[in-house]
Amino acid sequence: MTKEKGRKLIAQHKKARHDYHIIDTYEAGLVLTGTEVKSLRQGRASLVDGFVQLDGNEAWLHNVHVPEYSQGTWTNHSARRKRKLLLHRAEIDKLASKVQETGHTIVPLALYFKDGRAKVEIALARGKKEYDKRQTLREKQDRRETERAISAVRRKQQA
Repeated sequence: MTKEKGRKLIAQHKKARHDYHIIDTYEAGLVLTGTEVKSLRQGRASLVDGFVQLDGNEAWLHNVHVPEYSQGTWTNHSARRKRKLLLHRAEIDKLASKVQETGHTIVPLALYFKDGRAKVEIALARGKKEYDKRQTLREKQDRRETERAISAVRRKQQA
């Protein structure tokens, strides 16, 4: 069997960038069981309610839904069990000091395979207020409108 190269995206938490100000991102490995890996290879996972909790010198991923493997037997895993994250001690210490500040949290952004290994991209984030979310949407809409206007002008010039 040949080794996979590159990055294969499994799941993405698209709403995280809308709900949080992303301060810093990290790549962490995951400790998984065999049936979890097989279920992930089928492209089935959800990061929507996921969060990371630091416990001493360990980081744990909570509430990430990896459905049971369809061909699994009694060895199947529970879908929402907590999973250990593999990070360097310095990264855990840095995250712990930042999380103790008010309003900071750690959320998963993406789950993927990198060279055959399951990885999760986590982010140190601060929650957005409702007016921040509206402002972001307004800026995005304004950007889209200006791009449309520019492309319309360019089309007229070419014709």
